[in-house]
Amino acid sequence: MTRIIAGFAGSLPLRVPRSGTRPTSDRVREAVFSALEARDAVAGSRVLDLYAGSGALGLEAASRGATDVVLVERAKPAADVCRANADAVRRAAHGRPPAVRVVVKAVAAHLESWTGTADIVFIDPPYDLPEADLARDLALLAPRLADDAIVVVERSSRSPEPTWPAGIEPDRRRDYGETTLWWASALPDQPVRPSQSA
Repeated sequence: MTRIIAGFAGSLPLRVPRSGTRPTSDRVREAVFSALEARDAVAGSRVLDLYAGSGALGLEAASRGATDVVLVERAKPAADVCRANADAVRRAAHGRPPAVRVVVKAVAAHLESWTGTADIVFIDPPYDLPEADLARDLALLAPRLADDAIVVVERSSRSPEPTWPAGIEPDRRRDYGETTLWWASALPDQPVRPSQSA
């Protein structure tokens, strides 16, 4: 059973789409959020969950204090599950619930039109997503990252390292059985130095 691990909605069970998704295991989610909370990155953050599936990653962030969460999922049945799970998390909040929005669009289409910025981005595409498509998504994402934003990409342990665009720098790789997490950070815009005359 997939559930929220911690925060105000801790232990809340989550629905999972009947097919077409691969929910991130509780073990991997716990590792992700332990690392994020060690950086004090979650509370007050703006989170983008791409290829959201059940929305478990973004909603875990909401439960732990993220204030704005966008779940992007192209498949309508999965997006409907995301909405149901988001409603359950909002109902579990005491006081002001986090803002959670479900976007029913392909990831690239959303990134091309989105004008927001994100502090944390989860990218958990199907393992059979072509590497060129992932590289395109990362390139579209780079201009939408806040300074020092954190990007976590979940892939098969047999997949190659993602192709990182300018503006996103890989930090580390962590393996969990068949799953690999690639951690990366946004690079702040580098000022152009004036040329010096000889």
